[in-house]
Amino acid sequence: MFDNLSDRLERSFKILKGQGSITEINVAETLKEVRRALLDADVNYKIAKIFTDTVKEKALGQKILSSLKPSQMMVKIVHDELAVLMGTKNEEINIKGNPSVILISGLQGSGKTTFTGKLALYLKTKRGKTPLLVAGDVYRPAAINQLQVLGEQIGVPVYAEEGNQDPVKLAKNGIKEAKRMGKDLVIIDTAGRLAIDEQMMNEIEAIKKSISPQETLFVVDSMTGQDAVNTAREFNDRLNFDGVVLTKLDGDTRGGAALSIRSVVDKPIKFISAGEKLESLELFHPERMADRILGMGDIVSLVEKAQEQFDAEEARKLQKKIAKDQFNFNDFIKQIQQIKKMGNIKELASMIPGVGKAMKNLDIDDDAFKSIEAIIFSMTPSERENPALLNGSRKKRIATGSGTDVQEINRLLKQFDETRKMMKMMQSGKNLSRMMGGMKGR
Repeated sequence: MFDNLSDRLERSFKILKGQGSITEINVAETLKEVRRALLDADVNYKIAKIFTDTVKEKALGQKILSSLKPSQMMVKIVHDELAVLMGTKNEEINIKGNPSVILISGLQGSGKTTFTGKLALYLKTKRGKTPLLVAGDVYRPAAINQLQVLGEQIGVPVYAEEGNQDPVKLAKNGIKEAKRMGKDLVIIDTAGRLAIDEQMMNEIEAIKKSISPQETLFVVDSMTGQDAVNTAREFNDRLNFDGVVLTKLDGDTRGGAALSIRSVVDKPIKFISAGEKLESLELFHPERMADRILGMGDIVSLVEKAQEQFDAEEARKLQKKIAKDQFNFNDFIKQIQQIKKMGNIKELASMIPGVGKAMKNLDIDDDAFKSIEAIIFSMTPSERENPALLNGSRKKRIATGSGTDVQEINRLLKQFDETRKMMKMMQSGKNLSRMMGGMKGR
């Protein structure tokens, strides 16, 4: 996400490296490259020009602190203006009401139905809501089936009416059913529609008018770039929606939608979604996104993801085991499974300052842990508990059972041993520099 934009912006800041001060000449040269980077990312020309004009005005008015270089000051100004461009702060979703009603709208193929399932899971697990999903796409039977499958996966009921071709009536009936079931949240999926389809646009307007939702969200496929922004404007003129959702941010997106949409429709981006995993939904934080765009990582989001997956009591037990040098393969596999729940491995790595850029060209498969898991699950309970038991004959048996070879098992044992030693060092607080040196070497 934003890889090309990040590289182009970084190159533009290099113009100021070695400069003793910010001048109108070197600022103009830098901002010309910044504007080109934004246009290449499919940002609206007017927005790109206003952005660079604002940065120029602030840069020329800044006194450079003795501790900062001109290029560092320019990065800071661009960072702050990117955050402003995308909305400055995170804006919460409105889930007041009993039940609260959320209407999902958007183009065909934008990922509305998948997002509906993700949002239900998010509000169920993180806000304690009891949702009911309403299958309001009456034109595409596959959409109803898809929502029912998603509902089953996340343990959320789905309301559908076979044969009902009236989406307005269906939405109202869904809300009635939620009240009958004692649900406090209704999320209504709707059919994808084109902004130029007058009949379909009238229909979504009628649905909104009849149910008066607390929140209307417009789902955008971020890979469509500037076209998504133009469509958002047209939908907003008809629906006056409350917020935007950017999907498919794990694709080859240039980032134009994320950077432009707030300025064009004056509505906040509320959620971003990457990947097919139902847990892969995040609140949108403009400052954190600005950090990611400028290659600064996003440690806050990474820590939040980790906190969601790691249980405090389990962490205390693990700490004791590490202190007694009793960390084993059962503990190792638990850590792997928790990391996998946090999301896409490459995306997680990009949140660590400096690491994302280093790993940009590496092909990291989301199934990278599969062979490790296969090896560990091919061990007996006693072998997982006590890795010292693994002699030559046991390794051959495990290799056969996991579809690997003995060399791969030896590599895993070496990595496991190194991990255990590093965790022991971290636990004791000793030899920290040695531990860091070992990490750098890998």
